[in-house]
Amino acid sequence: MRTEAPSHDLVPPGKPRSKRGLPAIVDAGARILILGTLPGEQSLKRQEYYGHPRNHFWPLIAAVVGAPSPVAYADRVALLKRSGFALWDVLLSAERIGSLDSAIRNARPNRFAALFRDYPDISTIAFNGQKAHALFRQHVAHDRRIAKRNLRLLVLPSTSPTYVRPYEEKLSAWRVALPQNLRAR
Repeated sequence: MRTEAPSHDLVPPGKPRSKRGLPAIVDAGARILILGTLPGEQSLKRQEYYGHPRNHFWPLIAAVVGAPSPVAYADRVALLKRSGFALWDVLLSAERIGSLDSAIRNARPNRFAALFRDYPDISTIAFNGQKAHALFRQHVAHDRRIAKRNLRLLVLPSTSPTYVRPYEEKLSAWRVALPQNLRAR
């Protein structure tokens, strides 16, 4: 007897699936907002930012703030917050086959005006890769409420395993760009 998946789970091969991002990780101590594009397949499955085991994001953040790299996701999030970072994605949702940013179609941005209204001490956006920056420029930067904030924008090397620069090179660029006064408390 053959068992088939319910029809709502069937997606023809090569047809993009609609993906919805994760909520922002942010609190009142946030000064720097790190933005990615949209979580990849493993991150969405785990409901954790940067859930792919080869992604350099979490070890890189720990190294930048001078802390041991936590293993548990809750500890990673706590380190991020203690260090003055917020984390989100440019996109609320999009259609995409797989996890590659180049496959993103029909993108819808997150509600940045509301985020900046609720967290006015965020003064810097650090983009995790060129694509995050390009999507922000395309979908968000033209909003006058955002433009008038005069945010400092930093474009950093992607932490993705598909961006094949050595970890040390990525870490060096992130350390140079991010303020030296950020340290885990």
